[in-house]
Amino acid sequence: MPIATMTDSPIWQPFTQMKTAAPPLKVVRAQGARLELSDGRQIIDAISSWWVTLHGHSHPVLAKALYEQAQTLEHVIFAGFTHEPAEQLAQLLCAHTPAGLQRVFFSDNGSTAVEVALKMAYQYWQRRDQPQRSRFIGFAGGYHGDTLGAMTVGQSSPWWQPFQPLLPPLTILPYPATYAGDPEVETKEAQAIAQLEDTLKADPDAYAALFIEPLVQGAGGMRMCRPQFLQALSAIAKAYGVLVVYDEVMTGFGRTGALFACEKAGTQPDLLCLSKGLSGGCLPIAVTLATEDIYQAFYADDPARAFFHSHSYTGNPLACAVSVASFQLLLAKPEAYQGLEARHWQCYQQYLADVSNLKQFRTCGTIAAMELATAASYFSDLVPQLRRRFIELGVLLRPLGNTLYILPPYCISDEELAAVYRAIRQVAIEVAAGYFTAASA
Repeated sequence: MPIATMTDSPIWQPFTQMKTAAPPLKVVRAQGARLELSDGRQIIDAISSWWVTLHGHSHPVLAKALYEQAQTLEHVIFAGFTHEPAEQLAQLLCAHTPAGLQRVFFSDNGSTAVEVALKMAYQYWQRRDQPQRSRFIGFAGGYHGDTLGAMTVGQSSPWWQPFQPLLPPLTILPYPATYAGDPEVETKEAQAIAQLEDTLKADPDAYAALFIEPLVQGAGGMRMCRPQFLQALSAIAKAYGVLVVYDEVMTGFGRTGALFACEKAGTQPDLLCLSKGLSGGCLPIAVTLATEDIYQAFYADDPARAFFHSHSYTGNPLACAVSVASFQLLLAKPEAYQGLEARHWQCYQQYLADVSNLKQFRTCGTIAAMELATAASYFSDLVPQLRRRFIELGVLLRPLGNTLYILPPYCISDEELAAVYRAIRQVAIEVAAGYFTAASA
């Protein structure tokens, strides 16, 4: 069957201007780090299909877990019921996240995990008879999802403007993004910390919670901060009683080189949001972990004090079973994600160190990013041209404006990773030579 064009397909694609976009590429199968297109081409999935496919595509362990669970229980209402896969997953999460996080609330995607945290943080203060604590703090460049609640704490992302009238105010602090050899990192961190402290001093009882993507901002440009900053940030927030919420939807499950970014940063959030890699890319699932103190604020004889939030697929048994299998793979083979940072640096030195229009190369565990010296913005005509050129070179990459990043599945081979870096080298050289004609938007 021929692939549909943008004009005759009924599919409305996400983050896509349907009138001007090229027809979508049809994927017929995938294995490991590679996608196979309907025309027979093999594409290296260098971004883990939007950061979810930890172990690679069509992993037999995950497929087996899904098949076996489907023979037993595929779904059940999760209000008043539970099941073994959910119990196993909750126990695993509590055992391998900071010790204070002992309560697990299930949902079905990253945006809703953040939405749950937002509602919990807001109601926590209501339950403690401090309703004046109703404001939130976020960071410039932060992105926490596309539901209204998630957008509330990520209002500096380039996609929120059409919805601004629907969103409550957010206090936005500077994010001290850094890279190896950055001479201004301590100044950036000091300015952000000082602004946080000034904000809280000015109105110490106004703020319910602070939301941050720890160590790496994802959609904001793979911008990275140091553990020292998160430690100082957490100490000040807790001194003023402000809940600290970590959005680890992207950074969880080995992405930063540790199981969780909070572990690598040596900090303990009050609420932790997880999704994406939780199921190894197989099925939608998310969780929000909370401290016992937050849980107890809702624990009462009065039914009206319960936490009112749910989804039809909350705690889905299939998703939970696959997530348990995925987590066990991580625990059995930590070297799969722990060794990727060194491999990134080796490839950078071999293929990119002499490319003059690539700047600020940076890594955090399995994630590598760099700036391409162009004036491209998120909405520049250049960005889709770059995406198409990478596909021509056999690599799936999606530049974030002028930020190129690599976030591969942990199974990627040395040759596949080298092929990704060679493609980046080729494209950077072509950009410098003026092969692309798009102007900055």
